[in-house]
Amino acid sequence: MDILLNVLKDKKIKEEITISGSKSESNRLLILQNLFPEISIDNLSDSDDSIHMQHALSTDKEIVDIGHAGTAMRFLTSYFAVKEGRETVLTGSERMQNRPIEILVNALKDLGAVISYEDKVGYPPIRIKGRKLTTNKVQINGNVSSQYISSLLLIASKLENGLTIELVGEITSIPYINMTLSLLHQLNIDANFEENIIKVLPKKEIEKQTVVVESDWSSASYFYSIIASAETGSTIKLSAYKKESLQGDSCLADIYQHFGVSTTFGDNFIILKKEKVTNKENLEIDLRNAPDIAQTIAVTCFSEGITCNLTGLHTLKIKETDRLEALKEELTKLGASIVVTNESLHLEKSSKINENIAIKTYNDHRMAMAFAPLALRVPIKILNAEVVTKSFQNFWNDMQQIGIIIKEL
Repeated sequence: MDILLNVLKDKKIKEEITISGSKSESNRLLILQNLFPEISIDNLSDSDDSIHMQHALSTDKEIVDIGHAGTAMRFLTSYFAVKEGRETVLTGSERMQNRPIEILVNALKDLGAVISYEDKVGYPPIRIKGRKLTTNKVQINGNVSSQYISSLLLIASKLENGLTIELVGEITSIPYINMTLSLLHQLNIDANFEENIIKVLPKKEIEKQTVVVESDWSSASYFYSIIASAETGSTIKLSAYKKESLQGDSCLADIYQHFGVSTTFGDNFIILKKEKVTNKENLEIDLRNAPDIAQTIAVTCFSEGITCNLTGLHTLKIKETDRLEALKEELTKLGASIVVTNESLHLEKSSKINENIAIKTYNDHRMAMAFAPLALRVPIKILNAEVVTKSFQNFWNDMQQIGIIIKEL
């Protein structure tokens, strides 16, 4: 489905939006729930990724296809490695079969796991023969995708001797590691992270409890971008959020102050308000701890006509697409002057946005959603718009609620 987004006639916005549970929290909890059936989950994400995860955890088929769901691929690799007596072939889309998994596989093999590659070494599909793992120490580079580390942490308490992980070198995406550890702590699993060592003690069972998933901060980023370009005084109320968040992307509240957007925390909600015009000074941010909001921020800067330098983006090269190259390609079509490296993005301020440009989404949900707020500036086309369901089922309905006119092409 390709769509045309037309410019808002009234840029004074006042809306309330409810966003489903965090995909990151939900997928972690789904693994933990299958290891500890005593857990119940409320406000579970309705994203495609979480649906794929639930299906994979409930099927008894040998071949498990998780489509584009990268989180599911990483977390399920460890999960199936400890499912004694079960043999599983874990595969996904063509893009997924070109996203590396070798670092995680090697770490699991060091623990005694039996995993082999069905085709290309280092990439899915992989064949996993579940078995009991008794080795309790492993090393892994700290600057790799935090999902590799979280994948190991999620199974750690179910290993007979627990698990000690030594993170080698610089550690990136620490908030996502801390999110996993915080969820373990909620379940009264003993886990400790000091300097470069993470230690998780074994746990046979937990008390019955219900865990409520906070709504997704990455999904909130698109509404921050909208309010940044809206008229002063505009507000959007988002549910359900809390100030003490487990999600690294909650740094949005601080970052978007640069765009004149304030964040007021209430009881299980936030209110975004356009308080003043955007600060036209250059925006310099290291996003190593929140790379998923890089696309949104880059597009907001382009929309607001300011220069930005974003660093810490090395993990974007191995996402649903090469997000840095995709941003460069699409922003250039819109009239931007942009340079990217393997870990950074530099965008020059601009005074004009080309109209009616068709934005390719590269099977990447965040490309579609990051560019949508430009509809407050110019008419814009989004190709393959249904890709947003990977993380945000109701995204286009919410855009219409705000007042953006959507026409199917």
